[in-house]
Amino acid sequence: MRRKLEAAARARRLTLSQYVREALATEQFLDAFEAARADLVPQARRFGIYDDEDVFKLIS
Repeated sequence: MRRKLEAAARARRLTLSQYVREALATEQFLDAFEAARADLVPQARRFGIYDDEDVFKLIS
């Protein structure tokens, strides 16, 4: 796994530490996004919002 990480870091011209920090920050962001989505989707459903088109109808 370390070799794969080192290769991925090299491909992005980052040190291994930089690459791992970015990967962890991205993972934390995605976790926070999914938590927010899990909280907000049920609320949106109660207002009849199921997709982008429903949002566009509400704001136009």
